[in-house]
Amino acid sequence: MGGFVQQMVKGANATLTDLSDDVGSVIVSLGWASPTGEGDADVSVLLLDSSGKVRSDGDFYFYNHPVAADGSVQLLGKTPTANGSEDRISFDLSAVPGEVERIVVAASRYEGSSFGELDDVRITLADAAGEGLLRFAVDDADSVTAVIFGELYRRGEAWKFRAVGQGYATGLAGLATDFGVDIEDDAAAEAQADMEAGADAEAEAGTVPAGSGTQAGPERQTDAAAPVPAGQGLMNAVPAPRRPDSQAEGVKKRAARPRTAKKKVTLPATVKNTLAENDSWKTARLFPVSVLKSDRDREMRATSVLLSVMAQVPEFSRRLTAAFGAPAGRLETFTEVSLPHGDSPRRPDGVIRVERAGKLWTALVETKTNGNVLKAEQVQAYMDIAARRGYEAVITLTNDVALEGSPLVDVKIDRRRKHKVALWHLSWAEVAHQAQMLIRHEGVGNAAHAWLLQELLHYLQHENSGCQGFQNMGPSWVPVRNGIDDETLCQGDARALEVVENWERLIRQVCLRLGGELGQKVLPVQRARRGTDPKERRDRLADQLCLEGRLQAELRIDGTPGVLIVSADLRTGKLRTAIDVPAPEQGYPLSWTKRLVRRLEQAPADLHVETLVDGAGPGPRGTLERLRPEPADLLPKDSATRITGFRLSLIKGMGSGRGNAETGFIRSVDDAVHRFYTTVVVHLDAPAGRRRPAKQNAAASASG
Repeated sequence: MGGFVQQMVKGANATLTDLSDDVGSVIVSLGWASPTGEGDADVSVLLLDSSGKVRSDGDFYFYNHPVAADGSVQLLGKTPTANGSEDRISFDLSAVPGEVERIVVAASRYEGSSFGELDDVRITLADAAGEGLLRFAVDDADSVTAVIFGELYRRGEAWKFRAVGQGYATGLAGLATDFGVDIEDDAAAEAQADMEAGADAEAEAGTVPAGSGTQAGPERQTDAAAPVPAGQGLMNAVPAPRRPDSQAEGVKKRAARPRTAKKKVTLPATVKNTLAENDSWKTARLFPVSVLKSDRDREMRATSVLLSVMAQVPEFSRRLTAAFGAPAGRLETFTEVSLPHGDSPRRPDGVIRVERAGKLWTALVETKTNGNVLKAEQVQAYMDIAARRGYEAVITLTNDVALEGSPLVDVKIDRRRKHKVALWHLSWAEVAHQAQMLIRHEGVGNAAHAWLLQELLHYLQHENSGCQGFQNMGPSWVPVRNGIDDETLCQGDARALEVVENWERLIRQVCLRLGGELGQKVLPVQRARRGTDPKERRDRLADQLCLEGRLQAELRIDGTPGVLIVSADLRTGKLRTAIDVPAPEQGYPLSWTKRLVRRLEQAPADLHVETLVDGAGPGPRGTLERLRPEPADLLPKDSATRITGFRLSLIKGMGSGRGNAETGFIRSVDDAVHRFYTTVVVHLDAPAGRRRPAKQNAAASASG
């Protein structure tokens, strides 16, 4: 983002058209940083009429209801930042129904956590071209569990933004109830089901959220400059505690009301039994990929396949285009369009055009497959063409993963032109992730749409498509490995920085793939000081690589008891995946160790288990194979030593090649994370303070 960003104070307001000519669609981002790297919150949006209330429960958008059918609201999910993450929301203001006068943007924490535990709590607003317009820092959140960050509201024909910063002590339920949303009181039922689910009371200790259902009313902070919501009645009901997919056997899943029960179609993860006579019989595919030979063929086919599916599956196309500031409307796609440019015409790989209320939004698409890189001159030409013709965006689509503060291609933008053209990047890994989330977890409108997305996903994952995502650690990979081996790699070496950047790209792709499989948010954890520049952070990590010969990353996965640590030791050629499990708050240490070993009955025998102790050096450790008959071996010899938790880790050989082959480094990291999650983490309990519910396939994405 570039240009001037207006810094807001609490209660201040601004007219969007005074800041940009391109505010028919806007992107609102809510962000925060966590000192531990684990803090998080959930965003929510409420559409209010002249009474200050929602027209129905369908006007409440949150983690179980993220998309409006008319495209006016779409929760885009989280994206990593230098020191945390941002939750982005797309608003097509031209599609907001006329009776809606205000749009409230809020966020809430869960199970006793407060915003005072987070740093740099803020809201930013960008126009359709991605230019940052407004920023408001919420500095006094303190002990509140929900915050109204700001609101968009009408004044005549114009939309304005007000910085609110109003806190609620009663969380998401208190906030939603105040605006007329009917929240189901099923916390007590959930707690009862939890208690009945297991005979071991110690195993179930802590599953009831502290303070659930105990508040008598919305004890919130108020601000004279900000409007006070109507309907401040008593609020005894709270939403059901958020719960992971892998619930204890016997626990009944309950949906939080607002139920928007439009039927959605998802496909089973397992494939039906085939009628083929033998393995040589291949299923007929809508998008055949086996005959592709050249890079040009792959680029043309991949572009056409993607754009054609986007034109037919509105849930999928809106998921992609909303992030680019496109309005919600009738979408058509084109390939191999010829556009005049100097002496010879240019032919972008594709064009996306959206029509709404007689206005057109147009984006040019430039596609690359395999390891082919974008050419700055080519992208610059498309930016110039788009500016001259009044198009809104240029979208680049490659296997590469864009990093914050590190553009894939440098282009010059003529700031003197009134018409702004946005340059957006999309990776093939993100396309596959969005398709998988829809057909496996969130659902689409009908079986035909689900089948089309399944065919698209099959195409993208085929080795001949050239669309497998990030697949090369770069030319510096081998020299850096050799420099670490012979201890000649010096701090400040630019090659180490390139390896660190590619490691970050790889980890982001690993998060996309795992998140698509699980249907949950998986994000890299960024531990950095507030205000740290992304380049400064990467320089520090590059120096660390030179000194220690190690690359490390942390992944936060919804519903797990801690962060998943991935470490690649280039000196020993070993990959380590690990997670720290906190000790229970109740019970006896021997019971803890027995229960942990029992839970890991199906885990690999070579799993390393280490007891974490408080300030007394390393604790006892051993492999699961040795500990199964003797869990007591995990107890410190000094019974007075306090156990703080247990570290579980798997170690495997690291691939050496820089590419995506079976023996390559990238494949080995992907496989190590997948194996660790599916064989170890899946057996662990989430701590009571971080339980979150499974996403609801049938109703989650519908808008009623």
